[in-house]
Amino acid sequence: MFWPMFAVAMGFLGVAVLGVLAVRVFLEARRLGEQVADSARRISRAAEDLERASASAARAVDAL
Repeated sequence: MFWPMFAVAMGFLGVAVLGVLAVRVFLEARRLGEQVADSARRISRAAEDLERASASAARAVDAL
């Protein structure tokens, strides 16, 4: 009777460990998604700044 109870307990512990690891993976994936979104916003802002600067430089060259 000991071995079946031991096997059930080990199975439960295995599932609990996998559940904890799944939660950790989910949280890290969510954090990574937030970082990617933040990087995309920063790249978009930099592209807009570059576009404005190039337009300003083009006007300055035309003025020469």
